[in-house]
Amino acid sequence: MHMPAGKLTNGLIIANVVIFLVIWIFGWEQEAILRGGMFPIRLSGEAFDLSAYGWLVPAWLTPLTSAFLHSGLLHISFNMLMLLFCGRFVEQALGPGLMAILYVVGAYAAAFAQYATDSGSMIPMVGASGAISAVLGAYALLFARNRVDAVGPIPGHVVRIVWLTLAWIGIQLMIGVATSGNLQGIAIFAHIGGFVAGLVLTRPLLGWRFRSA
Repeated sequence: MHMPAGKLTNGLIIANVVIFLVIWIFGWEQEAILRGGMFPIRLSGEAFDLSAYGWLVPAWLTPLTSAFLHSGLLHISFNMLMLLFCGRFVEQALGPGLMAILYVVGAYAAAFAQYATDSGSMIPMVGASGAISAVLGAYALLFARNRVDAVGPIPGHVVRIVWLTLAWIGIQLMIGVATSGNLQGIAIFAHIGGFVAGLVLTRPLLGWRFRSA
């Protein structure tokens, strides 16, 4: 299958890599995460004193800024490879504008899912995985080859969304157990939240694109 160009996808990859390199070169890793990472406890409005570090990104914006921060070379490499191979195809289907909406909503859905599971957490969430999970959800829905039949009154496309969601949840849980023996250290629920957002948004975004064409 020929890989499309994908200007937005390429732009997102370049932005992520440039931000990562600048932070790494100047040794700003800790400051960047503290200032722009998504701390669930900040979203809850509870007192969490980071005043010693000066200016902070507003809490409501951290789901987006955290998506451009990565904790290491392996982290950003895996995320950018996934975005490269799936993002271009999704962008071709949706167009760059709607792909941008999908990406941003995916980042916020991921942050909300992580917040909903542990609103008092003081562990920052960083990485584009949540936003990319939305892209993966769209990719799975757009390019799945198997036909899914309706189950009673439930339409086939809804059944497919349910099955893909369950499969993704299973994969994330297995990754969590395989990597650390538990669900700590990896934003499992953020990945699930982003993926589900991608599944839910894909059909409306496609309809919007072709109605506007």
